[in-house]
Amino acid sequence: MAHYLVTGAAGFIGARTSQMLLEQGHTVVGIDNMNDAYDPRIKDYRLKNLQAQPGFKFHKHDISEKSAIDLFKNEKIDGVINLAARAGVRFSVDNPWVFVESNVMGTLNMLEVCRQFGCKKFILASTSSIYGENPPYPTPETASSSEPMQPYAASKKGAEALVHSYHHLYDIDATIVRYFTVYGPAGRPDLAIFRFVKWVMEGEPIRINGDGNQSRGFTYVDDIARGTIAALKPLGYEVINLGGHEVISINELVKLVEELTGKQAVVQYGPPNLADMFTNQADVSKARDMLGWNPQVTLREGIGNLVEWYKAEQNWAKDILTP
Repeated sequence: MAHYLVTGAAGFIGARTSQMLLEQGHTVVGIDNMNDAYDPRIKDYRLKNLQAQPGFKFHKHDISEKSAIDLFKNEKIDGVINLAARAGVRFSVDNPWVFVESNVMGTLNMLEVCRQFGCKKFILASTSSIYGENPPYPTPETASSSEPMQPYAASKKGAEALVHSYHHLYDIDATIVRYFTVYGPAGRPDLAIFRFVKWVMEGEPIRINGDGNQSRGFTYVDDIARGTIAALKPLGYEVINLGGHEVISINELVKLVEELTGKQAVVQYGPPNLADMFTNQADVSKARDMLGWNPQVTLREGIGNLVEWYKAEQNWAKDILTP
């Protein structure tokens, strides 16, 4: 049994990762500021489920505040899994300051937890957005990450650089996992798959930026959580992609959601967003070699799970805000 600190524990990936760790017999101390970056009702739902589990302890606090460091001075921590972040390429254009505070300052403070209290393992959740506009596909970790297209990716690049500096200075074993477009039950309501399922189920029009020919390599949340936990092993310093094995266009995604919900979508197209990448596709050969990891859940199975979750929780999920 090990003891882990999970930041962003009420977040989409943080909650699922915490749940898996608890199921494996570990203890988890979670921290989350429960902000309103998206509808906090879904964060409350995830947190309530975690708090019902033995071995889980929670702090409501913002990791970008220096005072967060001292919360853990009396905790035994075998690893820090830093999943707390302001996410969303479009929102970062409107308010870049909060992204730098959360993603850069927050990472610095959690690295200080490791330095000050002797924790020797640190995981940072990063993003496929860091690869910029024209990477090779499928994209390997060696592709350039120095031309971010928006403040979100730039803030993650800054966080990655801090992680490397603390690895170099203090011999912290550090793994950066770059996620590719995560989805699943109780997911972020500001992302496409959750919104599409909700909008189709509730008879609302689906809004698409651009012509819908842009594509994504979507990754199911359980696969992401498994890969993140696998990255707790000693690796020195590594950057590892975690991404799905199926790339699908947004137009094809709408058809799949229609098929799995049994409902017809009304689609409204708008102008493309300059903050969006046209496509992404992960080269996960490094994750396969170093972590023994492969994505396992198919897009059809994963969206089916989300649809079933939505139906089970529809009495309150129908009111979740989907900007």
